[in-house]
Amino acid sequence: MVLPTAYLPPRSYMEALMSEPARIEQMETFEKQTFRNRALIESKVESQKSKASRIMLTVPVKKVEHKQLTRDIEISYQTRWQHQHWITLVSTYQHTPYFLYFADYLKPFYEKEYKWLLDLNDEMNATLASLIKRERPTLVESQKSKVKSRTEDWSGQIWTDKHPWQTEISVLDTLFDDLKI
Repeated sequence: MVLPTAYLPPRSYMEALMSEPARIEQMETFEKQTFRNRALIESKVESQKSKASRIMLTVPVKKVEHKQLTRDIEISYQTRWQHQHWITLVSTYQHTPYFLYFADYLKPFYEKEYKWLLDLNDEMNATLASLIKRERPTLVESQKSKVKSRTEDWSGQIWTDKHPWQTEISVLDTLFDDLKI
């Protein structure tokens, strides 16, 4: 199976990546405004418009030329995007059951500067795959009761009381909650 590269990809992407030997396509023409450098997460942080909202996290890339290959896409560090992404992930997922357990594995991706988008995505997705396969610790009773009260009528995705199931939402919902792929 050949897949494009993806930043904090959706659950369906990780399922495909983990289910059979997959190859990440490096020689494709980079497409702007795709999950190659974007991820969609759910936030419970209240805004003026709604109690929950979708947040698009975008890894900024240097100017993309016409028909530039994915392997040649460089990450731009003109903004503090790593800091912004990490703060967003913490504020969004800090109250989920397994965020504290897995956060230390993901934080280094927001501290190290990668030159190439492909390198960031490959390393991050390899880490996500290994974390998804890992046995989760047993929750203590106080954590279980907190999780149960938050997830009544839960259908396998965080914040479903605010938004219907979204297949394009990042696999982080699966990782930080008690879901299996």
